[in-house]
Amino acid sequence: MLYYLFRFLENYHIPGAHLWSYISFRALLALILSLVISAWFGEHFIKWMKRRKLFETERDPSIDPFGVEKKGVPTMGGIIIIVSLLVPVLLLGRMRNVYLILMVITTVWLGFLGFMDDYIKIFRKNKEGLKGKYKIIGQVSIGFIVGLTLYLSPDVVMRENISEPQQGKIEVVSHEAEAHKSLQTTIPFTKHHNLSYSDVMSFVGKHKVAAGWILFVLMTILVVTAVSNGANLNDGMDGMCAGNSAIIGVALGILAYVSSHIGYASYFDIMYIPHSEELVIFLCAFVGAMIGFLWYNAYPAQIFMGDTGSLTIGGIIGVCAVIIHKELLLPILCGIFFVESLSVIIQTQWFKLKKRQGKRVRVFRAAPIHDTFRKLDSQLDATSHYVLKGWPHRPFHESKITIRFWIVTIILAAMTIITLKIR
Repeated sequence: MLYYLFRFLENYHIPGAHLWSYISFRALLALILSLVISAWFGEHFIKWMKRRKLFETERDPSIDPFGVEKKGVPTMGGIIIIVSLLVPVLLLGRMRNVYLILMVITTVWLGFLGFMDDYIKIFRKNKEGLKGKYKIIGQVSIGFIVGLTLYLSPDVVMRENISEPQQGKIEVVSHEAEAHKSLQTTIPFTKHHNLSYSDVMSFVGKHKVAAGWILFVLMTILVVTAVSNGANLNDGMDGMCAGNSAIIGVALGILAYVSSHIGYASYFDIMYIPHSEELVIFLCAFVGAMIGFLWYNAYPAQIFMGDTGSLTIGGIIGVCAVIIHKELLLPILCGIFFVESLSVIIQTQWFKLKKRQGKRVRVFRAAPIHDTFRKLDSQLDATSHYVLKGWPHRPFHESKITIRFWIVTIILAAMTIITLKIR
């Protein structure tokens, strides 16, 4: 809203009004505003939750070897994140931009889905929350909507690279003059980076373009669902998910900026995506909301984000990556989320397999993987055999685990950006 107001005032030569045309100005303003809102609103929201005794369902104290008791801590902190994210975006963004609209819809959709899960846990005293199938349906639905919109909207276009031989090497010299629909996506560690979904589906012959779009929509659904669930599993320690997500948000912001800048897109040999610069506004607000939430969520947490926050965060990351055609970089960038999800799959499927053979065998001490690092030998199931019983050698404090996971995510984020030059 403020963007359109100041662009209107620019016609009357109001001093300073021209600043609103700069992405850098609006992005940094969104970052600051989201930080301020999360700090101010967070304090009042926590007090409001405590007055009404709306606390997290009691956690099992036996999982913490250091005896840290977490009772009376409010949940639904994701509401703080959503409010402090959406307000700057609505004020500073160009809301006619299709990419920004998709990000706002994703935030509200998955925020509501997570809210319903937390509502059932708190008000109905059901620790299981919303049934898993309904979560999956909600995640698949928003993935389908995003994928279909990117296919149908005439505003979703890109300008692909034009390469020519330069001194014995193939270099990008410009981008196509006309923007058009494209099924190209960026893949790491390969020359010229690009892969077309239609080429993957070339075995269907003349229908390969239509099949490519179907594959693209299915990939969007998979990415949104996987990253959303990965973030949800990562939300198990104070500050863990918020810190990792802030780092991922910075990396995505850099990727969105270079994708929206024709000069940088040529330099890095990636697709130029017109009008995607508005994602930088959104991602700066996202990072600000994450850092502001850490003010209250860092150890020892004064509030938990709950599924209201974690499902929303994962969905935002997934949709943003799809929009800028960097979804195939997510296994690197979101490596922590990927490993968390993989550890749960391995643990549950291996246990089921061995149970059918009459054995009780687990791979890890606990799953998701972050719980393995704080599990004591005395807390293990005496009736089960653990493949990795001796790892780790000793338990770590929750805050140390969290910070080390942040460090790993920083390394992965740097590696993701480096892949633009490593070919």
